[in-house]
Amino acid sequence: MIVEVLEIAFLFCTLLIVTYLVRHYIFTIAVLRKDKKTAKPNAVLAVNYEPTVSVLIPARDEEMVIGRLLQRTTQLTYPRDKLQVVVIDDASSDGTGQIAEEFAKRYGFIEVLHRDKKTGGKGKAAALNAGLKRSVGEIVFCFDADYYPQRDIVEKLVKEFVDPAVGAVQGRPVVLNEAQNIVTRLVTLERIGGYRVDQEAREQLGLIPQFGGTVGGFRRSIVAEFGGFDESMLTEDTDLTFTIYLAGYKIRYAGDAECYEEAVDGWKAYWRQRHRWARGHMQVCFKHAFNVVRSRKLNLKAKIDGLLLLNMYFVPVVTLVAFLVGVSLILSGASQLFSALWLFVPVSFYSLAGNFAPFFEIGVGAYLDGRTRIQFLIPLLFLAYMYNIFICTKALLDLFAAKLLGKKQVNWAKTRHFGDRNCYIMN
Repeated sequence: MIVEVLEIAFLFCTLLIVTYLVRHYIFTIAVLRKDKKTAKPNAVLAVNYEPTVSVLIPARDEEMVIGRLLQRTTQLTYPRDKLQVVVIDDASSDGTGQIAEEFAKRYGFIEVLHRDKKTGGKGKAAALNAGLKRSVGEIVFCFDADYYPQRDIVEKLVKEFVDPAVGAVQGRPVVLNEAQNIVTRLVTLERIGGYRVDQEAREQLGLIPQFGGTVGGFRRSIVAEFGGFDESMLTEDTDLTFTIYLAGYKIRYAGDAECYEEAVDGWKAYWRQRHRWARGHMQVCFKHAFNVVRSRKLNLKAKIDGLLLLNMYFVPVVTLVAFLVGVSLILSGASQLFSALWLFVPVSFYSLAGNFAPFFEIGVGAYLDGRTRIQFLIPLLFLAYMYNIFICTKALLDLFAAKLLGKKQVNWAKTRHFGDRNCYIMN
């Protein structure tokens, strides 16, 4: 009886893994077949579309990078009389607030919202909600403090909102400190696969491009209807993605709107960041999965993509379970069929490398970007995926433990930024 149960569990895990592999193959082929010369239908209409824009910059202890970003906002080419920048100094203990105030004194379109230790430090979603109350723009964009946008990025993002059905837009993050070490190079590969192929494919196939919480924005009126960001969510961006789609709006991906970011530069920081992403994504899955299934706003292919997107951080856990169950079946003398299927599981560790940016997506993305040298590092993503297995398993266990013990889910588990790679910035 136990063997039969293990066989069923193993077949289920294998089927799920195959489903994700097929999904990523479809995404890769879709991007390869894309006609790069095809213009978007709203490109002409967007020429004269210039709504008022607010830029929110949530910042907690970001004195090393906040000045760089604020200086860049003074160079944006969007009409200054239609632009507002709001820095949310969220209970910082360093010079973040003072640096922001200096810019606010010199530039009238920059404002600073200070949150003390009593009101601040409760997570990025809470900081954004505070900034939303101060914002006046029809469209609201969000940038993390370590980002460095193109001068015309607002124009590239805002043009998507000429379509009234668009509730949010997402641009493309590009790693600034790629050359720093092996970790930053592997993060670069993940970003290439995730945005150059994965997000682009969702856009091309009419699925669900994901709002990433930075280098993107939304209609202020829509988010106001929802009551702002859900402050109980660790990944408020993924939560907003599904809230928008379930309300009948859509998200566009603007791959030409690039913004440089400072990637984590060590394995400890990588763990801390990905653990937050995984745990928050799992939260959102438990919140929205059933609503996606029963939604009348989504068609069948969007529902399938939505469920696969919601469950992507469970895949590393599933591969671990499949591996362990497969070993148990072999030791118990299971049929040769299960022994053969078990050999497929280690292969999936390589093929699914990088969670939502598997190795063949990354390889194609690097090829399309003309990044021939970095392709030699793709085999190392096997190690990164093994690391992600432990990260996601720990995240799932922590989520269950927090639920059982009634512990608070959200705090500001921010990534430290050092701003020491300015030499890579290209004007």
